Amino acid sequence: MPREIITLQVGQCGNQIGMEFWKQLCLEHGISKEGILEDFATQGGDRKDVFFYQADDEHYIPRALLMDLEPRVINGIQNSDYRNLYNHENIYLSDHGGGAGNNWASGYHQGEQVEEDIMDMIDREADGSDSLEGFVLCHSIAGGTGSGMGSYLLEALNDRYSKKLVQTYSVFPNQMETSDVVVQPYNSLLTLKRLTLNADCVVVLDNTALNRIAVDRLHIQNPTFAQTNSLVSTVMSASTTTLRYPGYMNNDLVGLVASLIPTPRCHFLMTGYTPLTVERQANAIRKTTVLDVMRRLLQAKNIMVSSYARTKEASQAKYISILNIIQGEVDPTQVHKSLQRIRERKLANFIEWGPASIQVALSRKSPYVQTSHRVSGLMLASHTSIRHLFSKCLSQYEKLRKKQAFLDNYRKFPMFADNDLSEFDESREIVQSLVDEYKACESPDYIKWGMEDRNRTLTGDGSSTGTLDSRLAM
Repeated sequence: MPREIITLQVGQCGNQIGMEFWKQLCLEHGISKEGILEDFATQGGDRKDVFFYQADDEHYIPRALLMDLEPRVINGIQNSDYRNLYNHENIYLSDHGGGAGNNWASGYHQGEQVEEDIMDMIDREADGSDSLEGFVLCHSIAGGTGSGMGSYLLEALNDRYSKKLVQTYSVFPNQMETSDVVVQPYNSLLTLKRLTLNADCVVVLDNTALNRIAVDRLHIQNPTFAQTNSLVSTVMSASTTTLRYPGYMNNDLVGLVASLIPTPRCHFLMTGYTPLTVERQANAIRKTTVLDVMRRLLQAKNIMVSSYARTKEASQAKYISILNIIQGEVDPTQVHKSLQRIRERKLANFIEWGPASIQVALSRKSPYVQTSHRVSGLMLASHTSIRHLFSKCLSQYEKLRKKQAFLDNYRKFPMFADNDLSEFDESREIVQSLVDEYKACESPDYIKWGMEDRNRTLTGDGSSTGTLDSRLAM
Protein backbone atom coordinates (compact mmCIF):
# COMPACT_ATOMS: atom_id res chain seq x y z
CA MET A 1 0.00 0.00 0.00
CA PRO A 2 1.49 3.38 -0.93
CA ARG A 3 2.39 5.72 1.90
CA GLU A 4 2.22 9.08 0.17
CA ILE A 5 4.44 12.04 1.00
CA ILE A 6 3.51 15.65 0.22
CA THR A 7 6.41 18.01 -0.49
CA LEU A 8 6.14 21.66 0.55
CA GLN A 9 8.61 24.03 -1.12
CA VAL A 10 8.80 27.40 0.62
CA GLY A 11 10.77 30.47 -0.44
CA GLN A 12 13.52 30.97 -3.00
CA CYS A 13 15.87 28.29 -1.68
CA GLY A 14 13.09 25.76 -1.01
CA ASN A 15 11.75 26.05 -4.55
CA GLN A 16 15.20 25.86 -6.12
CA ILE A 17 16.21 22.68 -4.27
CA GLY A 18 12.70 21.28 -4.76
CA MET A 19 12.94 21.81 -8.52
CA GLU A 20 16.28 19.96 -8.65
CA PHE A 21 14.75 17.12 -6.58
CA TRP A 22 11.84 16.68 -9.02
CA LYS A 23 14.21 16.76 -12.01
CA GLN A 24 16.19 13.95 -10.41
CA LEU A 25 13.05 11.92 -9.57
CA CYS A 26 11.77 12.27 -13.14
CA LEU A 27 15.10 10.98 -14.47
CA GLU A 28 15.14 8.03 -12.05
CA HIS A 29 11.57 6.94 -12.79
CA GLY A 30 11.69 7.49 -16.55
CA ILE A 31 9.20 10.38 -16.48
CA SER A 32 9.49 13.13 -19.12
CA LYS A 33 9.52 16.89 -18.43
CA GLU A 34 5.78 16.92 -19.20
CA GLY A 35 5.12 14.16 -16.67
CA ILE A 36 4.59 11.43 -19.29
CA LEU A 37 6.12 8.00 -18.76
CA GLU A 38 8.87 7.47 -21.34
CA ASP A 39 8.52 4.52 -23.77
CA PHE A 40 11.70 2.93 -22.42
CA ALA A 41 10.44 3.03 -18.80
CA THR A 42 8.99 -0.48 -18.84
CA GLN A 43 10.68 -2.01 -15.78
CA GLY A 44 8.33 -2.12 -12.82
CA GLY A 45 9.18 -2.49 -9.16
CA ASP A 46 9.35 1.21 -8.36
CA ARG A 47 6.73 3.10 -6.36
CA LYS A 48 6.10 6.33 -8.22
CA ASP A 49 2.91 7.00 -6.28
CA VAL A 50 4.75 7.90 -3.05
CA PHE A 51 5.78 11.24 -4.58
CA PHE A 52 3.59 11.48 -7.72
CA TYR A 53 -0.08 10.99 -8.52
CA GLN A 54 -1.58 10.24 -11.93
CA ALA A 55 -3.98 12.65 -13.56
CA ASP A 56 -6.96 11.44 -15.61
CA ASP A 57 -4.84 11.50 -18.77
CA GLU A 58 -2.30 9.19 -17.06
CA HIS A 59 0.51 11.72 -16.74
CA TYR A 60 2.42 11.99 -13.47
CA ILE A 61 2.13 15.07 -11.27
CA PRO A 62 4.30 15.72 -8.19
CA ARG A 63 2.52 15.76 -4.83
CA ALA A 64 4.12 19.16 -4.28
CA LEU A 65 3.07 22.63 -3.18
CA LEU A 66 5.17 25.59 -4.30
CA MET A 67 4.95 28.69 -2.13
CA ASP A 68 6.74 32.02 -2.24
CA LEU A 69 6.10 35.62 -1.32
CA GLU A 70 7.98 36.98 -4.35
CA PRO A 71 7.50 35.63 -7.86
CA ARG A 72 10.99 35.36 -9.41
CA VAL A 73 11.84 31.70 -8.73
CA ILE A 74 8.34 30.28 -9.27
CA ASN A 75 7.97 32.33 -12.48
CA GLY A 76 11.27 30.81 -13.58
CA ILE A 77 9.86 27.32 -12.94
CA GLN A 78 6.63 28.17 -14.79
CA ASN A 79 8.63 29.31 -17.81
CA SER A 80 11.01 26.34 -17.76
CA ASP A 81 10.84 23.01 -19.63
CA TYR A 82 9.11 21.57 -16.55
CA ARG A 83 6.20 24.03 -16.59
CA ASN A 84 3.64 21.30 -17.38
CA LEU A 85 4.88 18.96 -14.67
CA TYR A 86 3.31 20.69 -11.66
CA ASN A 87 -0.32 21.11 -10.70
CA HIS A 88 -0.82 24.87 -11.14
CA GLU A 89 -3.52 24.89 -8.44
CA ASN A 90 -0.74 23.95 -6.00
CA ILE A 91 1.26 27.14 -6.54
CA TYR A 92 0.86 29.98 -4.06
CA LEU A 93 2.32 33.42 -4.78
CA SER A 94 1.44 36.42 -2.62
CA ASP A 95 -0.74 39.06 -4.27
CA HIS A 96 1.67 41.96 -3.78
CA GLY A 97 4.78 39.92 -4.69
CA GLY A 98 6.97 42.04 -2.43
CA GLY A 99 8.56 39.10 -0.60
CA ALA A 100 9.43 39.02 3.10
CA GLY A 101 12.47 41.31 2.87
CA ASN A 102 14.70 38.67 4.51
CA ASN A 103 12.73 39.22 7.71
CA TRP A 104 11.47 36.16 9.64
CA ALA A 105 8.69 38.19 11.30
CA SER A 106 7.38 39.37 7.93
CA GLY A 107 7.35 35.81 6.51
CA TYR A 108 5.64 34.46 9.63
CA HIS A 109 3.04 37.24 9.69
CA GLN A 110 2.22 36.82 5.99
CA GLY A 111 1.93 33.06 6.51
CA GLU A 112 -0.56 33.73 9.29
CA GLN A 113 -2.64 35.98 7.04
CA VAL A 114 -2.91 33.45 4.20
CA GLU A 115 -3.18 30.34 6.37
CA GLU A 116 -6.64 29.49 5.05
CA ASP A 117 -5.57 29.54 1.38
CA ILE A 118 -2.48 27.43 2.01
CA MET A 119 -4.17 24.92 4.33
CA ASP A 120 -6.93 24.49 1.70
CA MET A 121 -4.26 23.52 -0.82
CA ILE A 122 -2.64 21.11 1.67
CA ASP A 123 -6.02 19.60 2.65
CA ARG A 124 -6.93 19.05 -1.01
CA GLU A 125 -3.62 17.29 -1.66
CA ALA A 126 -3.97 15.23 1.54
CA ASP A 127 -7.53 14.20 0.64
CA GLY A 128 -6.24 12.93 -2.70
CA SER A 129 -3.93 10.46 -0.93
CA ASP A 130 -4.98 6.92 -0.01
CA SER A 131 -2.73 6.65 3.03
CA LEU A 132 -0.83 9.88 3.67
CA GLU A 133 2.33 9.26 5.66
CA GLY A 134 3.62 12.76 6.11
CA PHE A 135 5.09 15.98 4.79
CA VAL A 136 8.52 17.02 3.60
CA LEU A 137 9.38 20.73 3.88
CA CYS A 138 12.21 22.22 1.76
CA HIS A 139 13.38 25.63 2.94
CA SER A 140 16.27 27.77 4.11
CA ILE A 141 16.50 29.04 7.69
CA ALA A 142 18.31 32.33 6.99
CA GLY A 143 16.05 34.45 4.78
CA GLY A 144 12.48 35.64 5.29
CA THR A 145 10.01 33.37 3.48
CA GLY A 146 11.60 29.93 3.97
CA SER A 147 12.34 30.70 7.60
CA GLY A 148 9.29 32.74 8.66
CA MET A 149 6.54 31.27 6.52
CA GLY A 150 8.20 27.85 6.86
CA SER A 151 8.03 28.21 10.66
CA TYR A 152 4.35 29.13 10.52
CA LEU A 153 3.63 26.13 8.29
CA LEU A 154 5.42 23.77 10.70
CA GLU A 155 3.18 24.99 13.54
CA ALA A 156 0.04 24.76 11.38
CA LEU A 157 0.88 21.20 10.25
CA ASN A 158 1.44 20.19 13.87
CA ASP A 159 -2.02 21.48 14.76
CA ARG A 160 -3.94 20.06 11.82
CA TYR A 161 -1.97 16.87 11.08
CA SER A 162 -0.54 16.00 14.48
CA LYS A 163 -0.43 12.27 13.69
CA LYS A 164 1.51 12.71 10.43
CA LEU A 165 5.26 12.77 10.18
CA VAL A 166 6.98 16.06 9.33
CA GLN A 167 10.47 15.88 7.88
CA THR A 168 12.44 18.90 6.68
CA TYR A 169 15.41 19.52 4.42
CA SER A 170 16.71 22.71 6.01
CA VAL A 171 19.51 24.72 4.41
CA PHE A 172 21.72 26.44 6.99
CA PRO A 173 23.57 29.60 5.88
CA ASN A 174 27.27 29.78 5.05
CA GLN A 175 28.83 30.75 8.40
CA MET A 176 32.28 31.47 6.96
CA GLU A 177 31.27 34.35 4.71
CA THR A 178 29.75 37.69 5.54
CA SER A 179 26.12 37.33 4.61
CA ASP A 180 24.17 39.87 2.60
CA VAL A 181 21.34 39.14 5.06
CA VAL A 182 22.47 41.03 8.17
CA VAL A 183 19.61 39.68 10.30
CA GLN A 184 20.43 36.06 9.39
CA PRO A 185 21.27 35.14 13.05
CA TYR A 186 17.81 36.32 14.21
CA ASN A 187 16.01 34.44 11.42
CA SER A 188 18.03 31.26 12.04
CA LEU A 189 17.38 31.23 15.79
CA LEU A 190 13.62 31.79 15.45
CA THR A 191 13.39 29.01 12.84
CA LEU A 192 15.51 26.63 14.92
CA LYS A 193 12.93 26.87 17.71
CA ARG A 194 10.23 25.55 15.32
CA LEU A 195 12.51 22.89 13.88
CA THR A 196 13.14 21.68 17.43
CA LEU A 197 9.51 21.73 18.59
CA ASN A 198 7.48 21.08 15.44
CA ALA A 199 9.46 18.72 13.18
CA ASP A 200 10.01 14.98 13.63
CA CYS A 201 13.20 14.86 11.59
CA VAL A 202 15.45 17.62 10.20
CA VAL A 203 18.04 16.85 7.54
CA VAL A 204 20.63 19.61 8.00
CA LEU A 205 22.13 20.91 4.76
CA ASP A 206 24.96 23.24 5.70
CA ASN A 207 25.96 25.67 2.96
CA THR A 208 29.44 26.05 4.45
CA ALA A 209 30.09 22.32 4.03
CA LEU A 210 28.35 22.13 0.63
CA ASN A 211 30.64 24.90 -0.66
CA ARG A 212 33.69 23.15 0.78
CA ILE A 213 32.72 19.86 -0.89
CA ALA A 214 32.13 21.62 -4.23
CA VAL A 215 35.60 23.21 -4.03
CA ASP A 216 37.58 20.26 -2.61
CA ARG A 217 35.81 17.25 -4.09
CA LEU A 218 34.33 18.59 -7.32
CA HIS A 219 37.14 21.13 -7.98
CA ILE A 220 34.79 24.02 -8.67
CA GLN A 221 36.57 27.25 -7.75
CA ASN A 222 33.52 29.43 -7.05
CA PRO A 223 30.49 27.17 -6.62
CA THR A 224 27.19 28.66 -7.73
CA PHE A 225 23.88 28.05 -5.96
CA ALA A 226 22.88 25.79 -8.88
CA GLN A 227 25.91 23.57 -8.22
CA THR A 228 25.36 23.30 -4.46
CA ASN A 229 21.63 22.72 -5.12
CA SER A 230 22.48 19.74 -7.31
CA LEU A 231 24.44 18.29 -4.35
CA VAL A 232 21.32 18.77 -2.23
CA SER A 233 19.09 17.05 -4.80
CA THR A 234 21.52 14.09 -4.87
CA VAL A 235 21.11 13.74 -1.10
CA MET A 236 17.33 14.17 -1.23
CA SER A 237 16.82 11.58 -3.96
CA ALA A 238 19.25 9.10 -2.36
CA SER A 239 17.55 9.47 1.04
CA THR A 240 14.21 8.53 -0.52
CA THR A 241 15.39 5.55 -2.62
CA THR A 242 14.24 2.97 -0.07
CA LEU A 243 10.74 4.51 -0.21
CA ARG A 244 10.67 4.51 -4.03
CA TYR A 245 12.38 1.15 -4.59
CA PRO A 246 11.05 -0.68 -1.55
CA GLY A 247 12.83 -3.62 0.05
CA TYR A 248 11.85 -5.45 3.20
CA MET A 249 13.19 -2.72 5.54
CA ASN A 250 13.15 1.08 5.72
CA ASN A 251 10.45 1.21 3.07
CA ASP A 252 8.45 3.95 4.73
CA LEU A 253 9.32 7.28 6.32
CA VAL A 254 8.28 6.17 9.82
CA GLY A 255 10.69 3.23 9.61
CA LEU A 256 13.54 5.45 8.44
CA VAL A 257 12.97 8.02 11.17
CA ALA A 258 12.48 5.44 13.93
CA SER A 259 15.77 3.75 13.11
CA LEU A 260 17.69 7.04 13.26
CA ILE A 261 16.10 8.95 16.12
CA PRO A 262 16.13 7.11 19.47
CA THR A 263 15.26 10.25 21.50
CA PRO A 264 12.71 12.70 20.10
CA ARG A 265 14.64 15.92 20.74
CA CYS A 266 17.82 14.82 18.96
CA HIS A 267 16.22 14.64 15.54
CA PHE A 268 18.73 16.66 13.51
CA LEU A 269 20.56 14.51 10.94
CA MET A 270 23.75 15.08 9.01
CA THR A 271 24.45 13.47 5.66
CA GLY A 272 27.40 12.20 3.68
CA TYR A 273 27.52 10.99 0.09
CA THR A 274 30.10 9.17 -2.01
CA PRO A 275 31.37 8.98 -4.72
CA LEU A 276 30.93 12.63 -5.68
CA THR A 277 33.98 12.98 -7.86
CA VAL A 278 33.67 14.19 -11.44
CA GLU A 279 37.30 13.50 -12.28
CA ARG A 280 37.72 11.07 -15.17
CA GLN A 281 40.95 9.54 -13.91
CA ALA A 282 39.53 8.95 -10.43
CA ASN A 283 36.70 6.94 -11.96
CA ALA A 284 39.22 5.03 -14.02
CA ILE A 285 41.34 4.01 -11.03
CA ARG A 286 38.67 3.60 -8.37
CA LYS A 287 36.89 0.34 -7.79
CA THR A 288 33.84 1.22 -5.74
CA THR A 289 33.29 -1.57 -3.23
CA VAL A 290 30.89 -1.59 -0.30
CA LEU A 291 33.78 -1.28 2.16
CA ASP A 292 35.31 1.59 0.19
CA VAL A 293 31.97 3.43 0.12
CA MET A 294 31.19 2.81 3.81
CA ARG A 295 34.66 3.86 4.92
CA ARG A 296 34.52 7.06 2.86
CA LEU A 297 31.11 7.93 4.29
CA LEU A 298 32.70 8.17 7.74
CA GLN A 299 35.38 10.64 6.57
CA ALA A 300 34.78 14.22 7.67
CA LYS A 301 35.50 15.59 4.18
CA ASN A 302 32.43 13.80 2.77
CA ILE A 303 30.04 14.99 5.50
CA MET A 304 27.73 17.83 4.55
CA VAL A 305 27.77 19.60 7.90
CA SER A 306 30.83 21.56 8.99
CA SER A 307 32.22 20.84 12.40
CA TYR A 308 32.88 24.00 14.36
CA ALA A 309 34.28 21.91 17.19
CA ARG A 310 37.71 22.41 18.70
CA THR A 311 40.01 19.38 18.50
CA LYS A 312 39.35 18.20 22.07
CA GLU A 313 35.58 18.52 21.68
CA ALA A 314 35.69 16.80 18.29
CA SER A 315 37.39 13.77 19.84
CA GLN A 316 34.56 13.46 22.39
CA ALA A 317 31.79 13.65 19.79
CA LYS A 318 29.88 10.44 19.17
CA TYR A 319 27.46 8.92 16.70
CA ILE A 320 23.96 8.35 18.11
CA SER A 321 22.87 6.42 15.01
CA ILE A 322 23.95 5.75 11.43
CA LEU A 323 21.96 4.49 8.47
CA ASN A 324 23.87 3.85 5.25
CA ILE A 325 21.74 3.56 2.12
CA ILE A 326 23.85 1.66 -0.40
CA GLN A 327 22.78 1.68 -4.05
CA GLY A 328 24.07 -0.55 -6.81
CA GLU A 329 25.40 -4.05 -7.36
CA VAL A 330 25.92 -5.26 -3.81
CA ASP A 331 26.45 -8.70 -2.34
CA PRO A 332 24.96 -8.76 1.21
CA THR A 333 27.96 -10.78 2.48
CA GLN A 334 30.19 -7.82 1.53
CA VAL A 335 28.09 -5.63 3.80
CA HIS A 336 28.65 -7.95 6.75
CA LYS A 337 32.42 -8.03 6.14
CA SER A 338 32.56 -4.25 5.77
CA LEU A 339 30.72 -3.71 9.06
CA GLN A 340 33.11 -6.12 10.76
CA ARG A 341 36.14 -4.28 9.37
CA ILE A 342 34.77 -0.89 10.47
CA ARG A 343 34.13 -2.27 13.96
CA GLU A 344 37.63 -3.79 14.23
CA ARG A 345 39.27 -0.54 13.19
CA LYS A 346 36.99 1.53 15.45
CA LEU A 347 36.23 3.93 12.61
CA ALA A 348 32.94 5.06 14.18
CA ASN A 349 32.74 6.25 17.78
CA PHE A 350 29.23 5.49 19.14
CA ILE A 351 27.34 6.59 22.26
CA GLU A 352 27.57 4.19 25.19
CA TRP A 353 23.87 4.09 26.09
CA GLY A 354 22.50 2.73 22.79
CA PRO A 355 23.16 0.09 20.14
CA ALA A 356 26.62 0.73 18.66
CA SER A 357 26.00 -0.43 15.13
CA ILE A 358 25.74 0.96 11.63
CA GLN A 359 22.44 0.07 9.99
CA VAL A 360 22.57 -0.66 6.28
CA ALA A 361 19.74 -0.50 3.75
CA LEU A 362 20.42 -1.92 0.30
CA SER A 363 18.55 -0.27 -2.51
CA ARG A 364 18.19 -0.71 -6.25
CA LYS A 365 19.67 1.85 -8.58
CA SER A 366 17.42 3.39 -11.21
CA PRO A 367 17.76 1.40 -14.45
CA TYR A 368 17.26 4.62 -16.44
CA VAL A 369 20.20 6.64 -15.04
CA GLN A 370 23.69 5.64 -16.13
CA THR A 371 26.48 6.18 -13.59
CA SER A 372 30.20 5.56 -13.91
CA HIS A 373 30.39 3.82 -10.52
CA ARG A 374 28.97 0.45 -9.47
CA VAL A 375 28.19 1.34 -5.86
CA SER A 376 27.22 4.64 -4.26
CA GLY A 377 26.25 5.39 -0.68
CA LEU A 378 24.40 7.94 1.38
CA MET A 379 24.89 8.20 5.12
CA LEU A 380 22.14 9.62 7.33
CA ALA A 381 23.53 10.05 10.82
CA SER A 382 22.72 11.58 14.15
CA HIS A 383 25.99 12.87 15.63
CA THR A 384 26.57 14.91 18.77
CA SER A 385 28.97 17.31 17.02
CA ILE A 386 25.98 18.94 15.32
CA ARG A 387 25.54 20.92 18.55
CA HIS A 388 28.49 23.10 17.49
CA LEU A 389 26.48 24.27 14.48
CA PHE A 390 23.68 25.34 16.85
CA SER A 391 26.20 26.95 19.22
CA LYS A 392 27.55 28.94 16.28
CA CYS A 393 24.00 30.15 15.51
CA LEU A 394 23.61 31.14 19.18
CA SER A 395 26.90 33.05 19.38
CA GLN A 396 26.09 34.99 16.19
CA TYR A 397 22.66 35.82 17.62
CA GLU A 398 24.22 37.01 20.91
CA LYS A 399 26.55 39.40 19.05
CA LEU A 400 23.65 41.12 17.30
CA ARG A 401 21.34 41.07 20.30
CA LYS A 402 23.94 42.67 22.60
CA LYS A 403 24.07 45.64 20.26
CA GLN A 404 20.25 45.67 19.94
CA ALA A 405 20.95 45.78 16.21
CA PHE A 406 18.17 45.75 13.58
CA LEU A 407 15.43 44.93 16.09
CA ASP A 408 13.17 47.66 14.69
CA ASN A 409 12.65 45.49 11.59
CA TYR A 410 10.90 42.95 13.85
CA ARG A 411 9.01 45.37 16.12
CA LYS A 412 6.80 46.34 13.17
CA PHE A 413 5.06 42.96 13.37
CA PRO A 414 2.41 41.78 15.87
CA MET A 415 4.56 39.09 17.53
CA PHE A 416 7.18 41.68 18.52
CA ALA A 417 4.86 44.67 19.02
CA ASP A 418 5.22 46.91 22.11
CA ASN A 419 8.90 45.98 22.28
CA ASP A 420 8.00 42.42 23.32
CA LEU A 421 11.16 40.42 22.56
CA SER A 422 10.24 37.37 24.64
CA GLU A 423 10.02 35.27 21.45
CA PHE A 424 13.77 35.75 20.97
CA ASP A 425 14.50 34.83 24.60
CA GLU A 426 12.33 31.72 24.44
CA SER A 427 13.92 30.62 21.15
CA ARG A 428 17.38 31.16 22.60
CA GLU A 429 16.49 29.05 25.63
CA ILE A 430 15.13 26.21 23.49
CA VAL A 431 18.19 26.13 21.22
CA GLN A 432 20.53 26.25 24.23
CA SER A 433 18.58 23.36 25.75
CA LEU A 434 19.05 21.46 22.46
CA VAL A 435 22.82 22.06 22.58
CA ASP A 436 22.89 20.80 26.20
CA GLU A 437 20.92 17.69 25.22
CA TYR A 438 23.40 16.76 22.48
CA LYS A 439 26.28 17.38 24.90
CA ALA A 440 24.60 15.11 27.46
CA CYS A 441 24.27 12.36 24.81
CA GLU A 442 28.07 11.99 24.92
CA SER A 443 27.87 10.86 28.54
CA PRO A 444 27.16 7.20 29.43
CA ASP A 445 24.62 8.45 32.01
CA TYR A 446 22.52 10.29 29.43
CA ILE A 447 19.28 8.40 30.14
CA LYS A 448 19.55 9.25 33.83
CA TRP A 449 20.54 12.84 33.05
CA GLY A 450 17.27 13.39 31.22
CA MET A 451 15.22 12.29 34.21
CA GLU A 452 17.18 14.34 36.75
CA ASP A 453 16.98 17.39 34.53
CA ARG A 454 13.24 17.04 34.08
CA ASN A 455 12.61 16.46 37.78
CA ARG A 456 14.73 19.46 38.68
CA THR A 457 12.90 21.78 36.28
CA LEU A 458 9.46 20.49 37.21
CA THR A 459 10.02 20.69 40.97
CA GLY A 460 11.84 24.02 40.70
CA ASP A 461 10.24 27.42 40.97
CA GLY A 462 7.84 26.73 38.08
CA SER A 463 9.85 29.08 35.90
CA SER A 464 9.60 29.07 32.12
CA THR A 465 12.39 26.46 31.87
CA GLY A 466 10.09 23.82 33.31
CA THR A 467 7.36 24.43 30.80
CA LEU A 468 9.83 24.65 27.94
CA ASP A 469 11.53 21.41 28.92
CA SER A 470 8.29 19.53 29.19
CA ARG A 471 7.26 20.78 25.73
CA LEU A 472 10.61 19.80 24.30
CA ALA A 473 10.33 16.34 25.80
CA MET A 474 7.14 15.59 23.91
